Amino acid sequence: MHNHSDTSLDWIRLIGLTGLGRHGVFEFERAEPHHFVVDVHLGVAALTADDHVGATIDYSVIAADAVAILEGDPVNLIETLAHRVAERCLEEEPVVRVSVTVHKPQAPVGVRFTDVAVTLNRSKRHQTSDSGSRE
Repeated sequence: MHNHSDTSLDWIRLIGLTGLGRHGVFEFERAEPHHFVVDVHLGVAALTADDHVGATIDYSVIAADAVAILEGDPVNLIETLAHRVAERCLEEEPVVRVSVTVHKPQAPVGVRFTDVAVTLNRSKRHQTSDSGSRE
């Protein structure tokens, strides 16, 4: 198991990955696709100063997989989407921690708002845990 503090990690951030999905608890949310946005922060063991692509993570693969999850099978909760993205990110060997925020800018809140989002934080040592923090 890994025991890295935030200070011993380097962070790669993928911000604003967007996909069309049919997620939500209401029938009308599943009738027409709407935008979902995900931000992924990947905590990796200290990256080398070697200017070689093999020394880091291929974040284009993570980005494509995160969007595929947003556009994939419908779920009721954005928490479920965030969990699926986090699990996928932790499959990459250099990733030891991840923070995933899923935004649902068209959520049926009933009042004017800027954003609805949930953030989950996961690490390899807690990968099987379903608990997380919301922001």
